[in-house]
Amino acid sequence: MKIVSMDTFLVPPRWLFLRIRTDEGVTGWGEPVVEGRAETVRAAVAELSDYLIGEDPLRIEDHWQVLTKGGFYRGGPVLSSAVAGIDQALWDIAGKVAGLPAHQLLGGPVRERVRMYAWIGGDRPAEVAELAAAQIEAGFTAVKMNGSGELTPIDTPARTREVVARVAAVREAIGDEHDLVVDFHGRMSTAMARRLLPLLEPYLPLFVEEAVLPEHSPNLAALAASTSIPLATGERLYSRWDFRDVLPTGIAVAQPDVSHAGGISEVRRIAAMAEAYDVAMAPHCPLGPISLAASLQLAFAIPNFLIQEQSVGIHYNQGNDVLDHLLDPAPLTFAGGHAQRTTRPGLGIELDERAVERAAELGHRWRGPIWRHPDGSFAEW
Repeated sequence: MKIVSMDTFLVPPRWLFLRIRTDEGVTGWGEPVVEGRAETVRAAVAELSDYLIGEDPLRIEDHWQVLTKGGFYRGGPVLSSAVAGIDQALWDIAGKVAGLPAHQLLGGPVRERVRMYAWIGGDRPAEVAELAAAQIEAGFTAVKMNGSGELTPIDTPARTREVVARVAAVREAIGDEHDLVVDFHGRMSTAMARRLLPLLEPYLPLFVEEAVLPEHSPNLAALAASTSIPLATGERLYSRWDFRDVLPTGIAVAQPDVSHAGGISEVRRIAAMAEAYDVAMAPHCPLGPISLAASLQLAFAIPNFLIQEQSVGIHYNQGNDVLDHLLDPAPLTFAGGHAQRTTRPGLGIELDERAVERAAELGHRWRGPIWRHPDGSFAEW
């Protein structure tokens, strides 16, 4: 079996899909993208295709080694995301050739269903309590909210109390039988995190995500020692080497993204490293159906899995949602806030190729927002 073509599709609202075809008629799909840099990753995939066309798609590990190391310059979000989508597509092909879901090829399932959480609110959270209650009513057992909008390095008592009040309102709305995740998107300085995290402790978040930016990861040990709240990070880390220095800091949850951190192959290795540090896995996944399907294949196979992000109905997806390009949405349809294990081969989903091609005719140039503080200086989004 040989790879004969690799085609990419810019799919609204902000996705990039990859289709790999073989000379035996088996097709694999992946989702290689950096949000806001889709065209850049698309170019990287095209460059990597020079090596892959004509190769055996089942040599997944050898291809991973060559693609990540063979160009001399290594790492970073663009290359790692390009490799991630290719890796997903190769696992999709391998599963289809074997007639097995990818998780079966990873050692078999360790669970029969995967706990999911639902996003509430937008980038600047407001009326989150009602939205949280609606998601619990829909069957989810956990919700995630952005903790704040932009924050100055040491913000006012008023802004601090606003964050606490929103978290308190969500906790009251969902009760203690359900979980709450608070994402700060790296918007806090270390000093602000030290001030704010202890104030959130009475509301018992499942975890706080990206309390500080990844470039301040050396400060995580001090933060973890200063609060009882489990800390999570990892959506902007791209390899096991990036996680090597973070796992010993005392974080509780690792959040690699299967479309950014080298694909199924690398995230599986990151999970094994995390297990040695008693760190749970809650993979990042605010993207499209292929990324979610690949994340679920991992979730069924890794023992230290905690909970899975998904973006069905998220505010970025207006006009095009996660299930819109599937021939059958059942594998990505949740019951009681869980995804049931699928036995369908590969990544477990079937893309509607014509729908993908039509969407790609529209394309997109999605860019992340640029925020500024009242004084005009750049603010973290």
